[in-house]
Amino acid sequence: MAPIPTPSAEPHDSPDAYVGLAADRAEHLARERGWSTVRALPPGAIITMEYRVGRLNFEVRDGRVARAWKG
Repeated sequence: MAPIPTPSAEPHDSPDAYVGLAADRAEHLARERGWSTVRALPPGAIITMEYRVGRLNFEVRDGRVARAWKG
């Protein structure tokens, strides 16, 4: 039986730090801080809810991050 892979570590970063930033600035900053995937979504977007280590999600309203969460 194959070993279970160890997930890579997530950046020690608070998603709340991105709320209020311009979406492009927030994405650039998140990538600098080590997030491997950054996903910008419109309000109410239908998305899959599986948790992905290293992914940061932004809800973008009027060009600014209104909400941010891991996974």
